[in-house]
Amino acid sequence: MECGDFMEKILIIEDDELICDELSKLLEDYGYEPLILHNFSNALQEILQLSPDLILLDINIPCQNGELLLQKIREGSNIPVIMVTSRNSETDEVLSMIYGADDYITKPYNPNILLLRIGAVLKRTNHLIENSTYKDLEINIQKGIIKKDNIEILLTKNEMIIFYYLLNHQNKIVTRDELMTDLWNNNEYINDNALTVNISRLRAKLKSVGYENAIETRKGIGYILS
Repeated sequence: MECGDFMEKILIIEDDELICDELSKLLEDYGYEPLILHNFSNALQEILQLSPDLILLDINIPCQNGELLLQKIREGSNIPVIMVTSRNSETDEVLSMIYGADDYITKPYNPNILLLRIGAVLKRTNHLIENSTYKDLEINIQKGIIKKDNIEILLTKNEMIIFYYLLNHQNKIVTRDELMTDLWNNNEYINDNALTVNISRLRAKLKSVGYENAIETRKGIGYILS
């Protein structure tokens, strides 16, 4: 792992103290600054105050489930979130992506795989230019915002990365494999359902600012941003 001039902060949201300690040591050994959430009843406020670079969020936490907390986070922030759960259910995975997770890993997981996923999410969320435009939309890449007049729409990191990739290849067909490679960086960890969910959410948000048919599906091939 290449380290910059600062340690990236990773917030662990997990009620099992042993797992928290193990994760904290793993992250610290790998050059990250681990943070642990202790106040589950006031979780959202503490998350925003800590302002982490990435969140590891367990689905089964006290006071509220992780998916509900993720929804609340996404109402006002696009901090990258990796859902961590002991459930082995495709439904949980799809729901996590619908609510705005950037990735998903199931317990028990290989620590090296977790580190790879953390690195991949941080890499794809930290190397975007600041601003761009699409027709009459202003796009703030880093903040994950598309703006039309006085209307601002918040995109998740994955939605913005897909939109930015399509924008860079505007009027050209982009295959699903290209998008998934750009998102996950490694075909071994790609989930096809997650891409479909992200495309659907992105379309709905573009529709809300007047671009209902901006992303066309080319059956059996991929997508095109016109």
